[in-house]
Amino acid sequence: MIEIRHLSKKYKNNIVLDNVDLTIQKGDIIAIIGPSGTGKSTLLRCLNRLEQPESGEFRVNEKTFDLQKVRRGELIELRKITSMVFQGFHLFAKKTALQNIMEGLRIVKKMGKEEAKAIAKAQLANVGLSNHANHYPIHLSGGQQQRVAIARALAMEPALLLLDEPTSALDPELVGEVLDTIKRAAREGHTMLLVSHEMHFVRNVATKVIFLDKGRILESGTPEEIFQNPKHERVREFLANITQMHTPEYFI
Repeated sequence: MIEIRHLSKKYKNNIVLDNVDLTIQKGDIIAIIGPSGTGKSTLLRCLNRLEQPESGEFRVNEKTFDLQKVRRGELIELRKITSMVFQGFHLFAKKTALQNIMEGLRIVKKMGKEEAKAIAKAQLANVGLSNHANHYPIHLSGGQQQRVAIARALAMEPALLLLDEPTSALDPELVGEVLDTIKRAAREGHTMLLVSHEMHFVRNVATKVIFLDKGRILESGTPEEIFQNPKHERVREFLANITQMHTPEYFI
């Protein structure tokens, strides 16, 4: 079980996260939805300690991290537990797809070259990119780059996979292949905390949905509860606006 307690973050006088609490069970796929600029991505970045919060505890099984003051040794351990998939891929430009996946295994997990290579190859196969192992990012499409980034994150075997709007930087025709990769990882039992504006995907894949607004969780529940019978007026308003948008055919 994973617990997040009293997570708060502000920029100057702007409160971005306001005392957020969240419990995540093993195998949960928790989707965070809500308007832009309401702290969704910041929440993920605080958990991975890319942002320093004003307060917050992150508890994984028996280990507790004080996110406000993580020591250097703890930071390495924290990033073994939480692998991040970014909007913009963040692959190493001068490393091949295979080398990108091997990097964390070699540097963070201190694996030998052959062991890291075997795991990297297996993960590339898992995302359907075995034939692209020796390709550099510049020779991969945006969807392929994001699938490599997901493979890199999964290779670390994190307790919690963090996905920050993983399709937002992609052309529409490439979104489906990345969402299919995430669905496959969900079926394999990976625990995920996902920020996404792809509502049909959230509805079909998430085990729990959280609506975040102005740094606070206004409502949480199953996809059916949130999408079919939201209790909070702000959630109803948001979903009403979303349903007016065009639905790409790969979500139907």
